[in-house]
Amino acid sequence: MSKVDVLLGLQWGDEGKGKVVDVLTPRYDIVARFQGGPNAGHTLEFEGHHYVLRSIPSGIFQHNQVNVIGNGVVLDPVLFMDEAKELEKSGVDITKVLKISKKAHLILPTHRLLDATYEKLKGESKIGTTGKGIGPTYTDKVSRDGLRIGDIFDNFKSKYEGAKARHMKLFKAINGEEPDVASAEKLWFAGIDYLKQFDLIDSEFYINHQLEAGKKVLCEGAQGSMLDVDFGSYPFVTSSNTICAGACSGLGVAPRKIGEVYGIFKAYCTRVGSGPFPTELFDETGNKIRHIGHEYGAVTGRERRCGWIDLVALRYTIMLNGVTQLIMMKSDVLDGFETVKACDAYEIDGKVTRDFPFSIAKDVKPVYTEMKGWNADMTKMTSASEFPQEFNDYVKFLEDRLGVPITIVSVGPDREQTIMLDK
Repeated sequence: MSKVDVLLGLQWGDEGKGKVVDVLTPRYDIVARFQGGPNAGHTLEFEGHHYVLRSIPSGIFQHNQVNVIGNGVVLDPVLFMDEAKELEKSGVDITKVLKISKKAHLILPTHRLLDATYEKLKGESKIGTTGKGIGPTYTDKVSRDGLRIGDIFDNFKSKYEGAKARHMKLFKAINGEEPDVASAEKLWFAGIDYLKQFDLIDSEFYINHQLEAGKKVLCEGAQGSMLDVDFGSYPFVTSSNTICAGACSGLGVAPRKIGEVYGIFKAYCTRVGSGPFPTELFDETGNKIRHIGHEYGAVTGRERRCGWIDLVALRYTIMLNGVTQLIMMKSDVLDGFETVKACDAYEIDGKVTRDFPFSIAKDVKPVYTEMKGWNADMTKMTSASEFPQEFNDYVKFLEDRLGVPITIVSVGPDREQTIMLDK
């Protein structure tokens, strides 16, 4: 029996997972998304084209491999329809290569309105949600009030009206009146009809039967490990389990069937929205990283907060995920820096620790190691033999501190700008 390999982000998201999934897909028969929703975009660039995927797995462009949206994902029919139709324009026959779990939960029009309402109620403590209805959808899932894709074929209208009525009561209690959702509903039901043309499956059986047949499966995570609802920088997290264990519950795969775990991180660190960020830079260096790295949200367009790499947080997420191989993204963004820094410890209340604490909301002072920058253009390099010595020193330093080999280095946004290291 084959095992599934898992690919996920180790920071606060936006690490470049989409590009790496696209690069690795030729090694696999199936690419499966296991959690999250359309609140984050996976960006792919190749052959002069730029694509942003929100719900559809990033293996969709390669060699007609099967792509699966798993049960752990929450799906907005309207946004899914828009995304799928854009892919159709690029020549992808998406109905032939995409399967969707019947157990995936649906984002309702009222979920998006509730998302905005809840965020407004938080005031200055707002999380910085994208407003896509992700949190309220997972809330309904956990409270056993959710609608799933499989419900489309079983008294669906009645189930929808029941969910809508519950949401309307909440709106009236909070805002004193009910919103008008008629126009949003019309488009939403058009999205539901569009979904019906896809292969809606019991994905847990499909994945496991394919493993029994010796097929190779790559599981694609969304967001990042530091946004995990249990282990991230709570409460400034997403609503699902973004770590490797989420692949088990989000696809119906037993823990013993997990093989390689690819952990992706940037050569520096970014964060979108609210929440603590110990290595954040508020100076010209942070602005320079943002400008060179084009650090703006793929879905929201929001500026990403930028800072030096945080090895305390990385060691923590490597441990949680059981990472076997590291993939370093956006190395080229630091090409022009005379010096680079890495946070190797935190100082909290005068004490130095290398372990990630219960909370980083209070004062956390990063303890940095400073190294000489490589100050060379790496974007045209095609093999590790061309790397500057200073960059090799940086890679070696990270491997020593993190205890896991770096096997892939990205030196630009295009799929061709990916260098495999012989380890």
